[in-house]
Amino acid sequence: MNQHSADPGATVAARLARFAAEALPGPQARETVRLLLLDVAGLCVAARETDYVRAALASTASEGKATAIGHAAPLGPYDAALVNGTAAHGEDFDDTFEGGPIHAGAVIVPAVLAAGEHRGLSGEAMLRGIAVGTEIMCRMSLVAPQAIHKACFHPTAVIGAPAAAAAVASALGLSPKLIGHAIGVAGSLASGIIEYLADGSWTKRLHAGAAAQAGIRAAFLAEAGFLGPTTVLEGHHGFYRAFAPSKTPDFAPLLDGLGESWILETLAFKPYACGTMTQPFVDCAIALAKQGVKAEDIVSLECEVGEGTVHRLWEPLARKQAPPNAYAAKFSTPYCIAVGFMDGGAGLGQFTEERVAEASVRALAAKVSYVIDPQNEYPRNFSGHIRATLKDGSVRETRQPHMRGGAHEPLSAADILQKFHDNAAFGGWARERSDKVAAALEGIVKGQGADLLAARG
Repeated sequence: MNQHSADPGATVAARLARFAAEALPGPQARETVRLLLLDVAGLCVAARETDYVRAALASTASEGKATAIGHAAPLGPYDAALVNGTAAHGEDFDDTFEGGPIHAGAVIVPAVLAAGEHRGLSGEAMLRGIAVGTEIMCRMSLVAPQAIHKACFHPTAVIGAPAAAAAVASALGLSPKLIGHAIGVAGSLASGIIEYLADGSWTKRLHAGAAAQAGIRAAFLAEAGFLGPTTVLEGHHGFYRAFAPSKTPDFAPLLDGLGESWILETLAFKPYACGTMTQPFVDCAIALAKQGVKAEDIVSLECEVGEGTVHRLWEPLARKQAPPNAYAAKFSTPYCIAVGFMDGGAGLGQFTEERVAEASVRALAAKVSYVIDPQNEYPRNFSGHIRATLKDGSVRETRQPHMRGGAHEPLSAADILQKFHDNAAFGGWARERSDKVAAALEGIVKGQGADLLAARG
């Protein structure tokens, strides 16, 4: 089913709605959903005792049937989606779509799980909803590349709302007409600016949960008869005009082949707990250390970078070389390079307040700078490069041509399962318990419904 050519006179939202109502994800798309469920659940457990998740949980005001993963009390669907989405995205260790970049799992999975538990939906309905929402979210990120960030919005936050609306509406089995209204309503619920970059405050963490919550609200409103504009995406006062004004939207990447090919199958699962585009630079730093280079012998570390990454991950350079806190460090390529070089990785343990404050890490981060490479493929591909100048005058150079965990070098299913167990252990769960939750998530994929009692408490 190619929605773009099948009904070219329909609005964009109407074509997405028809896809959402009729989609039949194939085996590989279903496998990606299975891995997303594991990844998101593990991340929720890993973050469950953090101060920002505690704050999100304290803000809730409902009782219900939906699980906040790792917490005892079941909640209403809006609150559960908010808590799970915030936890899943909170450590920036969640999946990413390289063409965006965008983080779909932390929005779509919490939205559909919460709505599914609230309504008692089948596992098959939830799987379809997750696949639909993830596919739409990834494709929407290709319509106006880089322009949403340029307008100071977070793509995951703003695109997440209509994608989650389509996901939940699909899982509910709504008609194409109602799904179109859900997408239209969600356009007015979307928000999320990137000013967190100024001081490492917590709002980015909230964006995935807020988008999931908005998507549920939009779907439930549409189901009840509430009308949203069908021209929400392409209209003169529409989504892309509002959130991506610097670029004329091209809807071909969103609509071409929709329903025939599933680009969600190319999702990247992160090996490191930091910003997406910094990941290849961590690999470069680890490779440099493996060459026998010592931190005390380094004079400078210069990196070739894509221009579109500079304002978020490199500037202001002095602040990125000395991030004010652990969360800000996740979006500091100089810090990620330094800690990757010294520790051989960049997991959850590398982003503590204590590690970020250590003088030796800061001293090395202060030696990291960048130059813009006009040939860099960002955002189509994420690559890394370091040119190290040493005290003896020699130069060492390392390159990473793509993001590990992505389409060019995906993590295996076994790797992602191990990541789930490692994150669950980090959050205080015994292996027996994480095994039970993994089995419950597998049951969703097999169509058995959501039995997440083991994930509570």
